[in-house]
Amino acid sequence: MNSPAVANVFVIDDDEEVRASIQRLLKTVGLQGQTFARAQDFLQLKMPEVPSCVVLDVRLPGMSGLEVQRQLVAAGINVPIIFISAHADVDTAVRAMKLGAVEFLTKPFRPQELVEVIQQTLQRDAARLREQGDTAALQQRYRTLTARERQVMDLFASGLSTKQMASKLGVTEVTAAVHRGHVMQKMHAGSPAELGRMAEKLSLSSAKES
Repeated sequence: MNSPAVANVFVIDDDEEVRASIQRLLKTVGLQGQTFARAQDFLQLKMPEVPSCVVLDVRLPGMSGLEVQRQLVAAGINVPIIFISAHADVDTAVRAMKLGAVEFLTKPFRPQELVEVIQQTLQRDAARLREQGDTAALQQRYRTLTARERQVMDLFASGLSTKQMASKLGVTEVTAAVHRGHVMQKMHAGSPAELGRMAEKLSLSSAKES
């Protein structure tokens, strides 16, 4: 599986040999790892808006890997985490997965196993960022609609036909169709079905009374 062209892999482990080993491993598949011996140094970073993941040791000086994870979750930072540990136990693994960790690997792990997990994680994070970008663009286009056009899109999202929308709006069916056409043009929708999918993505699910 190919890795995204631009990606960040953050490695947090207090063992210098482990950090260096993972960094070398990443280079073999065209990825550049940024390493940290202390979690506090990593937490001071501003996370870039590119596909990323964190390879995080459970036991760290000063702050455990689980505490790092909790701080990221509390801050609303959605970077995926791959835990590694030489002292894994079921309770720790369960807590990590409940908080959203994507994998929990026990040292020593096979290098190829870590590479595959990282590549898959970066691919999923890239898809998440694309989805976020698409939604942000839709929201921007939605903000260009007039109050009446937003009402038309809301009604369309509720599943009403053009005739039913016209009745709700108190206009003729032709006028309702014209409004819908304007909405489709501004939203860059190629068909009513595509407009419906856009409305669903924007969570426009309830009709509003005129």
